[in-house]
Amino acid sequence: MSTLESVSDIKKAHRILAEYSYTVPKVEHGYAGQTLYVNISSGQIESRPVTGQMKEIFVGGKGFGLWRLWHAVTGDTKWNDPENEIVMASGPLAGSILYPGTGKSLVVGISPLTGIVVDSNVGGYFAPLLKIAGWDAVEVQGKAAEEVVIYIDGDAGRVTIEAAPLDAVDTHLLSEQLTEMYATDARDKRNISVVSAGKGSEYTRIGCLNVSWYDPKRGKVRVKQAGRGGLGTVLRDKKIKAIVVRRTGLKAEANDPIDIKRIRTVGQRINKEIVDLDDEQNRMRRVGTAHLVEIMDDYDLLPVHNFKFGSHPETPQIRSTVWDGIFTQTHPDSCIYGCTMACSKGVDGYLVRSGPYMGDTVTVDGPEYETVAGCGSNIGVFNPPDIIELNFYCDTYGIDSISFGTLTAFCMECYEAGILDQQKTGGLELRFGNAEAALELLHQMARGEGFGLIAGMGVRAMKAYFVEHFGADPAFVQDIGMENKGLEYSEYLHKESLAQQGGFALTNKGPQHDEAWLIFMDMVNNQIPSFEDKAYALYYYPMFRTWFGLCGLCKLPWNDIVPADNYLTDTPAKVPEHVQNYVEIFNAVTGKNIDKEELILQSERVYQFQRIFNIRMGKGLREHDSAPYRSMGPVTREEYLSRQERYDKQLQELQGLDPSTMTLDEKIAKTREYREKQFELLTDAVYKRRGWTNDGVPTPERLQELGMDLPMLLEVIEPHL
Repeated sequence: MSTLESVSDIKKAHRILAEYSYTVPKVEHGYAGQTLYVNISSGQIESRPVTGQMKEIFVGGKGFGLWRLWHAVTGDTKWNDPENEIVMASGPLAGSILYPGTGKSLVVGISPLTGIVVDSNVGGYFAPLLKIAGWDAVEVQGKAAEEVVIYIDGDAGRVTIEAAPLDAVDTHLLSEQLTEMYATDARDKRNISVVSAGKGSEYTRIGCLNVSWYDPKRGKVRVKQAGRGGLGTVLRDKKIKAIVVRRTGLKAEANDPIDIKRIRTVGQRINKEIVDLDDEQNRMRRVGTAHLVEIMDDYDLLPVHNFKFGSHPETPQIRSTVWDGIFTQTHPDSCIYGCTMACSKGVDGYLVRSGPYMGDTVTVDGPEYETVAGCGSNIGVFNPPDIIELNFYCDTYGIDSISFGTLTAFCMECYEAGILDQQKTGGLELRFGNAEAALELLHQMARGEGFGLIAGMGVRAMKAYFVEHFGADPAFVQDIGMENKGLEYSEYLHKESLAQQGGFALTNKGPQHDEAWLIFMDMVNNQIPSFEDKAYALYYYPMFRTWFGLCGLCKLPWNDIVPADNYLTDTPAKVPEHVQNYVEIFNAVTGKNIDKEELILQSERVYQFQRIFNIRMGKGLREHDSAPYRSMGPVTREEYLSRQERYDKQLQELQGLDPSTMTLDEKIAKTREYREKQFELLTDAVYKRRGWTNDGVPTPERLQELGMDLPMLLEVIEPHL
């Protein structure tokens, strides 16, 4: 059966369960002015207004998602309750394609891993197409009785819930099927974006969302991931195969900016910077984020063997020059129109060699740095084809490659420590470097069987399971299990960066690098030496990065390529010229007149709101910001001895101790005592700077200063003051 014939049969099997017609509004100054509500239990579909309060306080994107979710759930809502929502939103700058990186969707929901709000961002065309289809956000609630597709046709002004019994589940098939199904012709495929998750999302709590765009140069549907927090698991729990949007007419004027010439001016300037400077700075246009591999290795920051080590002799096998020869480089890759950063790399013509698609030839998107590190060095795998295979199956199964890499590394260390064995794993020899075992674990997750069901629960659940069922030492698995709040750590070793320890642990959603990445400022450049300096950095940078999520922006054009004279500025880490660019385009689109200080305050309002949301869900206090000791220092003798000179020197210089008179265990204990104390002192300083109590609760005074002293928020925090 040909593809066209099979798609025709699949389409015939669709049944419309509910439909809604609407008049497509004109986007005004970055906003469509309405959000789409879909309840797949009842079939209810309706338009909900975007109020002035929403725009003034929550701006867009992540802010809109949090606001809608707050009113949809209670403090007792669990991730798999029908009232939990998936909210996908753009922001006022999404679709401003004269400036690079304006294609981000922000996804919000209650996480299966953490039990609190998680937000995840993703590139592709979905956000801009959704906006010009007439919607600033789509919120999906309920649970379907059968497998469904939600289809938003912005040309026809029609939304349908369709039974989809024959559609594939795994993303690389489903996204092709639905793009073919809903496109009017070959050219129309680029006007369609599909949100999906695969079979792995059905049986694990680490499911990711895949968001598609059609690459006309390759003639392929490609995907980016909203990977973090298990939102793909939420989608599949609701029996949603996909959310599809179609809309023609995405162009520079579609966002209705007040002053398009202003955007064009700053856009031309940064586009020239990227083209002229990329090769000498980061080579994003050649290798994407994979350029980080050798940099992290050189600075002892590349996670190796469950974050025990920061470098490895075999790293040259997976450095960026290797990927440069593997990626298909016939033209620049962009996941949204007009983005000169062009970091979306891919491997064309890859022959799958395991699992259900063995023998198929596919296009693999990536691998990006996080996948190379997580599914590579962190599990001891340094063979590029193995990493590509893991990358492909993580994506099509709808499994977050970061969580997968970190939890597999945890399992491997537990195996080598004797907590696990082949009897407990069902025959899997989960030793570092065993790529075949890692692949089989991934396939088991997608099949919902064997040890894959246990591993798919995530690191936090596995720690409890290994203690209860396998007699593991609770203290040891707590120390080496790299999760915070239930979310697995992203792939950076940060034992020597106190600021980055805070950047991962003192977050709202868990340890994700998109909130604060301070390793180089702190560890390499020593730009933030005092607690006060670190506290300021852990205020400013999370707020600034939050702003990207409010506006629908990718953060890479901010600081991955910087002006040639940026080093001469007073604050080079902030990249002042680019900060001002964002102020300019925000004002040019919306007609507002904010400055760089108000930009930060816009973010802080939403950041404080999310913290209070977590408190409402029974978490969000100091105890929930605790971190595994592996993130701070050496847990095992092996770790200490691998950097003995460094650690001995620190004992002498920082604590005034003589390491020559101490046993190895004494040195490990004293190092731990010091580092844990430093983390607590950092926490004190950060909380104070953020306007929180010593228990991590936003104070009424700070909320009042921000105009966020809303009765519903004060009611939540009052018992904790």
